[in-house]
Amino acid sequence: QAQLVESGGGLVQPGGSLRLSCVVSSPVFNMFTMAWYRQAPGQERELVAQISTLRTTTYADSVKGRFTVSRDNAKRTLYLQMDNLKPEDTAVYYCHAALRGSYSWGQGTQVTVSS
Repeated sequence: QAQLVESGGGLVQPGGSLRLSCVVSSPVFNMFTMAWYRQAPGQERELVAQISTLRTTTYADSVKGRFTVSRDNAKRTLYLQMDNLKPEDTAVYYCHAALRGSYSWGQGTQVTVSS
């Protein structure tokens, strides 16, 4: 099972930007469908963005036009560029890797958007 380690969270003002990273400890990273999820206090975990092995991307309606998901297979790293952040983006963000019915989660990184 792959190990996933997120980084890049923090406190940012509304309108600001952050870039999250997720390093995956698997030699077959290029075969994983990768995704970012988030969970706010008292709410269910929700899909934020997903990127396939062919780099096809999908986004939650709430982040379209503001967030960009990408992957670097050589570095075994998933990214989430978050621009024009809003207070409602405050949550713990989790990296997710899926391959042939098996999946792994990272430990999460906190993103707080507040003035």
